[in-house]
Amino acid sequence: MRIFSFKKRFYMMMRKLFSATVLMLLTLAVQAQQVIIPAPPSLAASAYLLMDADTGTILVEHEADMVLPPASLTKMMTSYIVSEEIEQGRISEDDMVNISVKAWRKGGSKMFVREGTQVRLEDLKRGVIIQSGNDASIALAEHVAGSEEGFVDIMNQTAAKLGMTNTHFENSTGWPAEGHLTTARDMAILARAVIKDHPDHYAMYSEKYFSYNGINQANRNRLLFRDETVDGLKTGHTEEAGYCLVASAVRRDMRLISVVMGTRSEDARAAETEKLLAYGFRYYQTQSIYDAGDELQRNRVWYGQQEEVVLGVAEDIRLTIPRGAEDALEAQMHIDETIKAPIAAGDELGNLTIDLNGERLVDVPLVALEPVEEAGFFQRLIDAIKLFFLKIFG
Repeated sequence: MRIFSFKKRFYMMMRKLFSATVLMLLTLAVQAQQVIIPAPPSLAASAYLLMDADTGTILVEHEADMVLPPASLTKMMTSYIVSEEIEQGRISEDDMVNISVKAWRKGGSKMFVREGTQVRLEDLKRGVIIQSGNDASIALAEHVAGSEEGFVDIMNQTAAKLGMTNTHFENSTGWPAEGHLTTARDMAILARAVIKDHPDHYAMYSEKYFSYNGINQANRNRLLFRDETVDGLKTGHTEEAGYCLVASAVRRDMRLISVVMGTRSEDARAAETEKLLAYGFRYYQTQSIYDAGDELQRNRVWYGQQEEVVLGVAEDIRLTIPRGAEDALEAQMHIDETIKAPIAAGDELGNLTIDLNGERLVDVPLVALEPVEEAGFFQRLIDAIKLFFLKIFG
């Protein structure tokens, strides 16, 4: 019996050890199942960058702060300012714009407007965005600011306002000029502003053709004809700048912005852009975490007419994370130990953090979503007594 008992105990001990080992191995296996993302593609371009348009997160970058000539990418700023002026009510899409000799004579890509005529402003916008017309760009610049030189001052002020810290413009067209420089990062910032600040105007960037003066021209962004998810933005080319393309696409509720500068050909700028977009959409996702105004927590309030305050976040929280990594997100709320009335809506009463694999992605205030008025004298007295004993006895 003793031998049997010993064998039985030994068997049970080994089974527990085996179970513990299996559990440990399973735990390690789960921990090892982190999302694996390959290195981003290496592009045949001087500089490039890939951004999530919603969150502003940079997914890929190479020489993103190298100053380079933007060529006709410049026209994104020209059209952005025109959209700003329209929305401010200072100009209208129905304005008839005078075509100057300077606009008519400008070389390079053209809308083919005629000197001494008037052209509807909306047509000139299409001439800039779709046909990349230098003549249309100058005509719009003169209409907005009285002269192209005055318009350039607005361009540089707007660039500074948007945070384009390494950009300086010398003209409205992207015509080669000393000091007319930007970066891939700044072009992404500008593209994001074009999309988010003027969504109605942005729709024009997806138009494939525009006819004016009996001449039909195709949009130079070849991806509009190859990929139905691409809906903008702008091409550029000069001998010094090479072939450039800023593009944007939407797939599965995620919008990406790619910037490729300094490629060798039209085909190359399109192909390299496709590589960037394919990588971003394959391996990343935009995840909605919390919406502004949603109740996240209720907490005890002292000296208040209500016993609880509703907590949440003031702005939507959306993150760009590796595809499939949402279950690994760790959110924690850190709330003030003692919350006292009166409380106004928007008062900060703690903070919310979100981590992914040990990396802090979010640290934002937790705010009161509703006000809490101060209670009367006797209720405040009762709460004071409760707090006194709570502090003593924990």
